Amino acid sequence: MDTIAAIATGSARCAVGIVRLSGPNAIPAAAAVFRAASGKPLETAADRQLVYGTLLDGEGRPVDQILATVSRGPRSYTGEDTAELQCHGSPAVLALALEALYAQGVRPAEPGEFTRRAFLNGRLDLLQAEAVADLIDADSAQAVRCAGGQLSGALSRRVAAVYDALVDVSAHFHAVLDYPDEDLDPFTQRELADALDRGAADLSALLDTYRRGKFLVGGIPCAIVGRPNAGKSSLLNALLGYERAIVTDIPGTTRDTVEEKCTVGGRLLRLIDTAGIRETADAVERIGVERSRKALEGAALALVLWDGTCPPTTEDRDLLALALDRAERVILLRTKTDLGPGPAWTECPCPVVAVSSKTGDGLRALEEAVAEAFPGGAAEEAGQMLTNARQAEAAGRALGALRAASGSLAAGMTPDAVLVDVEAAMAALGELTGRTVREDVTDRIFARFCVGK
Repeated sequence: MDTIAAIATGSARCAVGIVRLSGPNAIPAAAAVFRAASGKPLETAADRQLVYGTLLDGEGRPVDQILATVSRGPRSYTGEDTAELQCHGSPAVLALALEALYAQGVRPAEPGEFTRRAFLNGRLDLLQAEAVADLIDADSAQAVRCAGGQLSGALSRRVAAVYDALVDVSAHFHAVLDYPDEDLDPFTQRELADALDRGAADLSALLDTYRRGKFLVGGIPCAIVGRPNAGKSSLLNALLGYERAIVTDIPGTTRDTVEEKCTVGGRLLRLIDTAGIRETADAVERIGVERSRKALEGAALALVLWDGTCPPTTEDRDLLALALDRAERVILLRTKTDLGPGPAWTECPCPVVAVSSKTGDGLRALEEAVAEAFPGGAAEEAGQMLTNARQAEAAGRALGALRAASGSLAAGMTPDAVLVDVEAAMAALGELTGRTVREDVTDRIFARFCVGK
């Protein structure tokens, strides 16, 4: 395998920039562009020990005063020999470092290639590799804890427990097939049925984590809806803490959806500020209203705003009914409380929170309502949840195969028929961790990584 190099800290100007290398020639290549202040060759440095010295360009001229470190395989991130050059974060300095390394026969790394090598060399499984990307992309403390737990192997261990139990089941069935003259003891068959049921129950519980896991990583889709001038854009700006949306007294100012991420009540929300929903002859506004209705269809949470200075109208009630029909969770917000207490909304079938985007009153109550609508799991669950569609699909296929195996066993079918379903479940679980995953799947996974990771 050839030796690769890339800037691990991005291309923007920063205080410190790191050039990372991995491969059989990583340490000699780094040593060729680095002169230690001690005069000792970099090849003699201990693993993970910072060495102070000078970065040299392709002509051997001094470029920067830097720190260098090496890690020899297999006890490195990629499982190969690796090296890092920690320079000042000038893009020009980093470019010169790469040019000097390319002159040593090193090639540019592809996106995610360092982590892909870690996967191929058994340093990480596929769930852990995906967690690396999730950790980099994390937008909230919860997402960080979840990705960190997955990276430490919490989800992998949960999947492995089911997989290992199925290995025992498969081994027993193979024994039955290899020795057909030996009858299955009824108690043993009951044990096998129990093992299949336990595996199915464990996978069902794992699949139940997907909804919360995908919201935790990607954010909860949250549509802010209401009649024109109900205060939707003002609420968006108040939650974000800056003027993201235009706010005027003119009804119909918002013509299209405006999307931003924001943490509310400890939950990451993908806020979607929508056009005011009303009947209108304006062709452009009508398109915005239709997009508002579609935003409700994909929303896990709908914040329905009602101008609390006026009694709720038929349009307000119809809009709340629409939200209750389309969104998973709904919170009714009585807005503009700074203008007075206003009338009440009687017999509301969802939580009601009074807020003022102008003064901030009620925003804490809104945070509490959001946290209650989407309760978090126990701290020890961090990292044990499915967080993307690939994981959920594979776990779902494994569960379906186990249920089919249980049905076949109960129907008195031959062991080989049951074994087909058990091994299908094992193959699906293997896709989760990367034991049996196809190359095109890994290509798609690592394509989302940045260069240098």
